[in-house]
Amino acid sequence: MQLVSMPSVWNSALLGLAVTFVVLVAYWAKNRGRNHYPPGPFPLPFIGNIFQLDFNNFPESLSKLRTQYGDVFSLNIFFENTVVVNGYDAVKEALVTKSEDTSDRPSIPMFEHVGLNNGIAFSRYGQQWKEQRRFALYTLRNFGMGKKSIEERVREEAGYLCSAFQDEEGHPFDPYFIINNAVSNVICSVIFGDRFDYSDLLFQKMINLLRESFELGSKPITQFYKLFPWLMKVPGPHQRQFQVVRTYLAFLEDIIQKHKDTWDPSIRRDFIDAFYEEMEKNKNNPNSTFTDRTLLYVMADLFVAGTDTTSNTLRWSLLMMLHHPHIQEKVHKEIDRVIGRDRLPTMEDQANMPYTNAVIHEVQRYGNILPMALLHMTYKDTNIQGFQIPKGTTIIPNLTSVLKDDTIWKKPHQFYPEHFLDSEGKFVKKEAFIPFSAGRRICVGEQLARMDLFIFFVSLLQRFEFLIPDKQPPPRHDPLFMFNYSPHPFQICLQIR
Repeated sequence: MQLVSMPSVWNSALLGLAVTFVVLVAYWAKNRGRNHYPPGPFPLPFIGNIFQLDFNNFPESLSKLRTQYGDVFSLNIFFENTVVVNGYDAVKEALVTKSEDTSDRPSIPMFEHVGLNNGIAFSRYGQQWKEQRRFALYTLRNFGMGKKSIEERVREEAGYLCSAFQDEEGHPFDPYFIINNAVSNVICSVIFGDRFDYSDLLFQKMINLLRESFELGSKPITQFYKLFPWLMKVPGPHQRQFQVVRTYLAFLEDIIQKHKDTWDPSIRRDFIDAFYEEMEKNKNNPNSTFTDRTLLYVMADLFVAGTDTTSNTLRWSLLMMLHHPHIQEKVHKEIDRVIGRDRLPTMEDQANMPYTNAVIHEVQRYGNILPMALLHMTYKDTNIQGFQIPKGTTIIPNLTSVLKDDTIWKKPHQFYPEHFLDSEGKFVKKEAFIPFSAGRRICVGEQLARMDLFIFFVSLLQRFEFLIPDKQPPPRHDPLFMFNYSPHPFQICLQIR
């Protein structure tokens, strides 16, 4: 057997690195050589610009790079061309003015491995996405999104939420599970046709799994899947992410199967039944996107979209009330004056409650739940702020640069409800308020989320005063980055008003 000498091995390795480096430099030079391609830091071989990025707080890294390279700059992350768009004008142009140009989604191997690219949120821009988004919006509206019928469901759930909070009176508790349960139940009533009791152990397990999924999804290992896709098939602790997602999908599959077993075409109970109607209409169409597989992943998207951002925002709202008792007192006074304490709030009350409305909007701005929205990708060659961006380029809309812009907001890094009030105390909504993103990929459940936030928040503040537990330090008010921005775990105490 002939042995290979060590010098030969080293020479081959060095040659390989040299070739890779030359290829990467040529690739970088080619992009920079394009007419008006955005500026950015020079990428290293294989890894690109990852050393300029802090994956524990990715949005903060982007803000720092913006000061050096401007509102539109480029990165290379594991050979993937990426352009970061900052500031209201650039973000609006990218997501609204050039909406179709930037409505595609980049490949995310981790999601594709478990099929999550087959729903709405992460699917490519094309016929399936258009058809399924249109159907979801139409069906959600038919089931009352933005109407009185769904408002009654939200008000009913607000009653359950307040009762669950009242049971915790007298001792500190973490509101995470109760709030998640309440918010989840609203979207569940639409897509499943049912709600879950707050003591349901299976549902609590699902909420835990979703929380773990976000935590695992923000780990650096997920960034390596594009460079080393074989990692997804190698045993190890990183497989926990896929196990969590598959358990969540199995939970949904069980619900779908029960609906299938009891489906009556003459009765439309919920979103699943409406989807089955479309499947039946299209059963002879080989190109139909209405399949059992699509239903599973569309439901998965709607459940997460209808739960996570709203429940996170409500937790931010309670956290802000703990840190700003004088603001909580003003909200209490406005609730007492407009609604009183004997009836649950309605959406009609919102117009008469400018300060409370301003507080809710400020929670969304300050909390900045989705600091980078979801990643976009150019569907065709386009131009943003004078820069030429080719088809297939990943676009990161830096919403933080809009919601925390000191040229728009008087106190961008402080909780200041007056951002949404004029000199006479009337509510003013600002154009740069885009927590749900913008353009064709704007959140499907925006209307429902707004209703949830107002009715749940006002119902809780109507009934309770929230306090920092005795002998505990003030809870942290800096965000925890897990793909989104959420509060660090905290406890509250309440007193019935």
